[in-house]
Amino acid sequence: MNTKFSTTSLISLYRGGSALRAVFLLSSALCVLSLAGCMVGPKYHPPAPPRIAAQNYKESTVNFQNQPGWKVANPNAPMLQGNWWEVFHEPELNALEDQLNINNQTIKQYFNQYMEARALVAEARSQFWPTLTFSPAWNRQRTSGNLRSSTYANTGATSTIWEAPLDASWSPDLWGKIRREVQSAEYAAQVSAADLAGEKLTEQASLAEYYFEIRGQDELQVILNKTVAADKAALSATQGAYDAGTGDYIAVVQSRTTLDSAQSAATAVGVARAQYEHAIAVLLGKVATDFSIPVRPMTYIPPAIPTGVPSELLERRPDVAAAERTLAEANATIGIGYGAFFPQLTLSAAGGTQTSNIAHIADWPSRFWSLGASASQVIFDAGLYRAELHQYEAAYNADLASYRQTSLNAFQQVEDALVATRNDSQQILTQQQAVQDSQQYLDMEMQRYQTGVDPYIDVTIAQTTLLSNQQALNTLQVSDMMSAVELVQALGGGWSLSQLPTPAQAGSQPPASTYSLQK
Repeated sequence: MNTKFSTTSLISLYRGGSALRAVFLLSSALCVLSLAGCMVGPKYHPPAPPRIAAQNYKESTVNFQNQPGWKVANPNAPMLQGNWWEVFHEPELNALEDQLNINNQTIKQYFNQYMEARALVAEARSQFWPTLTFSPAWNRQRTSGNLRSSTYANTGATSTIWEAPLDASWSPDLWGKIRREVQSAEYAAQVSAADLAGEKLTEQASLAEYYFEIRGQDELQVILNKTVAADKAALSATQGAYDAGTGDYIAVVQSRTTLDSAQSAATAVGVARAQYEHAIAVLLGKVATDFSIPVRPMTYIPPAIPTGVPSELLERRPDVAAAERTLAEANATIGIGYGAFFPQLTLSAAGGTQTSNIAHIADWPSRFWSLGASASQVIFDAGLYRAELHQYEAAYNADLASYRQTSLNAFQQVEDALVATRNDSQQILTQQQAVQDSQQYLDMEMQRYQTGVDPYIDVTIAQTTLLSNQQALNTLQVSDMMSAVELVQALGGGWSLSQLPTPAQAGSQPPASTYSLQK
């Protein structure tokens, strides 16, 4: 139930200029009050980050200085900035990343969501100003001549009315409710900006991972092609020995089986490579049918990644920034909920000209005007506003827990990537030795078979062992690059909190050209 107190028709209380002066003074006073008045609701205080006692990451090089293969930059080294993928010194990857930043459709989607959020700030700010409406009208009518006791002055008459009215209405922000709505919209725009940065980082990291996967598949193809060539030579030798009567047919069958397995594995490599290539095409906003990446077998050694100190991490993660700004937005929403408990004042004015003859529409006697003010206050709502306020407070507490969880996840991801990088580099050294040993094992078994000491099955076992170790080494080398990319991503890439737009910047009107970006 609403009770509305209003005063209208100030004309009856004041004469001409006196009324206008009174309304002008009242409007000026209310305008000042609305701009400098109180703003209900809790003041926002950023949440305290998790307490970090350690000066360095647990899995960092500080704790494992003497372990071979472990390459991480000094904690005091400058952090990555901007185009983080350039740390891998791969020109082809750099060119692909440049295309992704321009053509990736998911990034464009997040960009336009950010533009939408900025437009919503402008919508909220528009409530600070009066609403002006100009509604010219023409009306011609005839009243009934059979009306008795009618309010019409002239029954049975025909009249024409031309009007050019201008209506104004304004609700001053006495309690800060509109300012809270603007705050909420600005913080939401900051959340959208942080989400955009986070999505860019995700897409960039995916492209780097797919690229190194392709190069790993190219290297694996070389390994399998060499294996197939060696197995073909072995089959030719066993077949020749059998034809000459110096060998067993079982050796021919065993060598043929080994060759078939190697050929099958070599064919499967093409499938995985093509799928990674198709995935990169989608990231670049291209049709997979028209996109290809040249074959270039390479084995990469990941660079040393500067990790910085743990206390800096939360300022470099877009997802943490988004979670914190979401919390600020929730706090502003609580203020909006408090504002509903206070009365709302509305000032209105109307004026213009009215005449029965269009020729006199601009004459001074044709003028009319009215002024008014109204105040409304809910006195009974069955607990609606209080329930909404409790809802906003619960949402704030949920967002606070989400922020803390996001912060904890950030540290976990960095530690996970660090331990993966460390273990991969150590495993690679061991696996490289295993490949050398298995090659020596195969050479010795081939000699023993050729001298008749061992059966060919022993050669087959040695061949399988060598191929298995070579494939495992290739997998570890690719995994090492994946871990390096994941470490960069966990550290926030080249982003930092200084790149997040301020509330004023997030709410500024974007250039008109941005709206036609994706025609």
